[in-house]
Amino acid sequence: MTTEARGQRRLLKAGGMVLALVGLGLAGHLLARDSYGPMPSLAGARQWLNSAPLETQALKGKVVLVDFWTYDCVNCRRSLPHVNHWARRYGDQGLVVIGVHTPEYAYEQDIDSLRAQVRQLGIDYPVAVDNDYRIWNAWGNQFWPAHYFVDRQGQVRHVHFGEGDYAGQEQVIRTLLDERG
Repeated sequence: MTTEARGQRRLLKAGGMVLALVGLGLAGHLLARDSYGPMPSLAGARQWLNSAPLETQALKGKVVLVDFWTYDCVNCRRSLPHVNHWARRYGDQGLVVIGVHTPEYAYEQDIDSLRAQVRQLGIDYPVAVDNDYRIWNAWGNQFWPAHYFVDRQGQVRHVHFGEGDYAGQEQVIRTLLDERG
């Protein structure tokens, strides 16, 4: 086998491993690094539930978890109990959880239905109604659910796509809360 063929084979194996990790919901581990840059805008929501509109600048000094979800996504439904738990457990320690509801299907754009789902799912934290995908696009998001963890200086520090690794995500929250800036 030539050196070039061995290199291509290694690349294919690595690519397959990445796809397997994504399929297992472990892509967040691949994405950990010091910073992804400043927190993108939250502007453009059609309306906010459970809160007045939140602005990125006003969140500096807080640790922020932005959760992109949609109510008819089974993966989102499985992750929401964890997000709810984190909001309740760490809210008094400086964590602000923001749900960004970006609908996958046209019927999910109905705000009354969304409001009922938010109640039914026990979501007490702010939810941006992103029916026009403005926040989704500002963040360059591509997945449901997607969790973006922002530090007190307003830098996106960790990203997790899909379900799973809830203990790891909670550790990210604790680490960011323990940092002083």
